[in-house]
Amino acid sequence: MHFSLTEKLKGFGPGILMATAAVGGSHLVAATQAGALFGWQLIGLIFIVNLLKYPFFRFGVEYTLVSQKSLIEGYQSLGGMAFYGFLTLNIVAAIVNTAGVLLLTASLLHFALPFSLPLMTLCYGLLAVCLTILLFGHYKLLDTASKVIMVLLTLATLAAFIIALTNGAAHPAPAIEPNPYQIAMLGFLVVLMGWMPAPIEISAINSLWLKAKQRTTDLTKSQGLLDFNTGYVLTAVLALVFCALGALVQYGSSTQIELAGAAFSKQLIEMYTLTIGEWAKHLVSVIAFLCMFGTTLTVLDGYARTFNESARLLLKSLPNYSLSALILAQSGLGLAVIVFFNANLKAMLTFAMSLAFVTTPLFAWLNLRLMHTIDNAPKGWLKILTLMGLVYLFGFTGVFLFWQFG
Repeated sequence: MHFSLTEKLKGFGPGILMATAAVGGSHLVAATQAGALFGWQLIGLIFIVNLLKYPFFRFGVEYTLVSQKSLIEGYQSLGGMAFYGFLTLNIVAAIVNTAGVLLLTASLLHFALPFSLPLMTLCYGLLAVCLTILLFGHYKLLDTASKVIMVLLTLATLAAFIIALTNGAAHPAPAIEPNPYQIAMLGFLVVLMGWMPAPIEISAINSLWLKAKQRTTDLTKSQGLLDFNTGYVLTAVLALVFCALGALVQYGSSTQIELAGAAFSKQLIEMYTLTIGEWAKHLVSVIAFLCMFGTTLTVLDGYARTFNESARLLLKSLPNYSLSALILAQSGLGLAVIVFFNANLKAMLTFAMSLAFVTTPLFAWLNLRLMHTIDNAPKGWLKILTLMGLVYLFGFTGVFLFWQFG
């Protein structure tokens, strides 16, 4: 069956939402820091991580398209350990991630605005905008907003990359290049890989966005996979571009590279201003803000949907406003973390990224198991890539756990 371009575009939505959620801390901060600290040395690792995680994100989409069930329903069918393990991880990730992305978005807006406002005022203002979109626009407005954000973000990022590439490296490479592949840097590599391209629970969130899309649009398997592949490839390409931007603009600088997210983002914008010109400050500020605003929007909606689905499976019936109530509760808890644990937010985000990496092989294996339950096990090149991905995920996680506790 052949579809016209218009029919193919109608299927777009969940994959673009996933890309919007992914292009946040992992890209703006971790991928750019990789380039700033080590030049071009980690660009291959970023590509390989995106490639080897691909099957397990894809399985979430395929499972929902074939079975008409969400991944969370699938986890429940595999037994209580899988379901409650996912729910526990989700609670921790949702609260910490909401606090982290909201604070980072507010910090970027604080730096970009021509006038000064208290950081908490910006947090409240941004949260109010996000809640307005989510509570009154629901999935349809979120779908539209994510597409607009993704188009603007992609164009702005590529423009910055072309300018930086045309100008060449801003600083000469150090005489002795730092080696990222040493035990001392294992913690940084795990943080980089943990959220690259996104935490594994995003696959469950994506399956819920897919179900929401199916309520308004008749989707075929090919349309659903085209949407997912487009979003995933776009996410991977932007990760490589952000790493390249760090290498071109910051690598070799005598200024010490900040590791805290907000401080690093501010430093990145300042370095663009010094290297390319004052006008670049506005371009990079827009890129950074769009990155984090889109992530904040999708994090608030996505995690709340997983809780709503989990509660529905446990309680069997829920009031119509349950999703809105969960979005508000998640927002309140995220704000509480910002207010009471602001000083430790960097450590909490590092913990969240490390936890995401350690739990990825387990949920990758569960997603693969679900494919077997619908007689849709991977074949050919996808099977080979899946086996390579499992070896990489379990192997590297074992090395990291031995390094931490051995």
